[in-house]
Amino acid sequence: MINSYLFPIIAVVIGFLLAIILRPSQGRKFKLLLAFSGAFLLSITVFEMIPEVFGSGNTKRIGLFVMLGILLQIFLEFFSKGAEHGHLHSHKSALFPWLLFISLSIHAYLEGFPIDRHEHVVFGIVVHKIPIAIILTTFLMQSNLKKYLIVIFLILFAIMTPLGTLTANSTTFLSDHLQEIMAIVIGIFLHISTTILFESSEGHKFNLTKLLVIIGAIAIAYLI
Repeated sequence: MINSYLFPIIAVVIGFLLAIILRPSQGRKFKLLLAFSGAFLLSITVFEMIPEVFGSGNTKRIGLFVMLGILLQIFLEFFSKGAEHGHLHSHKSALFPWLLFISLSIHAYLEGFPIDRHEHVVFGIVVHKIPIAIILTTFLMQSNLKKYLIVIFLILFAIMTPLGTLTANSTTFLSDHLQEIMAIVIGIFLHISTTILFESSEGHKFNLTKLLVIIGAIAIAYLI
């Protein structure tokens, strides 16, 4: 399905344009967007991916790969500094941020694998990618990177998820181990989405607006 390849790219473009035009990476509204994206991604994972993967084989073995996915994401965040869930601090270096690029690319590549096997996962990834693209664009624009390097970074980042989808659809070896890969992706999604929800709280105070946003995201994910 062509949308599986186009939508993740469009999400990065939307995030880029929002960062350039509206500069929304600070403030309460952006935190609500992050909370919505975290709740929506978590709901899609719970409603669609987890039942299918755990219903298809050795549940303890699948659970092990889910935990490996969580550990992999924790490892990647040592290099990405938490960009996947909204954390990046500005820097003034003119050097290409290779560690950030590689860690985000691995994350984006893997999240492309379940898209064609779970009808609505692409929407969860789109909603997740928009705020991440906003943060990433803002971070890169505040650096001393040359403009063409920023464009290259964002283009390569945008195509990594479709590349993961293409790999899943065309590689026999990976197709034979798709359940394990899906379990790893579930672990990645669980870690990212729950971290977003916990960290989008301001001092862990009760916030009615944020609660309603989260409930809305869960309801939409359930109904689609």
